[in-house]
Amino acid sequence: MGKTLLVLGAVIVAAGAALMLAGRLHLPVGKLPGDFTYRGKNTVVYFPLGTSVVVSIVLSVILYVISRVRR
Repeated sequence: MGKTLLVLGAVIVAAGAALMLAGRLHLPVGKLPGDFTYRGKNTVVYFPLGTSVVVSIVLSVILYVISRVRR
């Protein structure tokens, strides 16, 4: 259980660092076509559909390559 928590923490830190780096490199993470934002009087609802699709495709390719290398 402890090792799992450490790995999960490391993954979260790496994801945060990647998002910060993407922001500094002016990559359009979170501002892609398909990302919906609704701004009401007192509320803001943000649904990153386009970003979710891109992240899903990238992670699928990475995991596919890792699985092919491990064989």
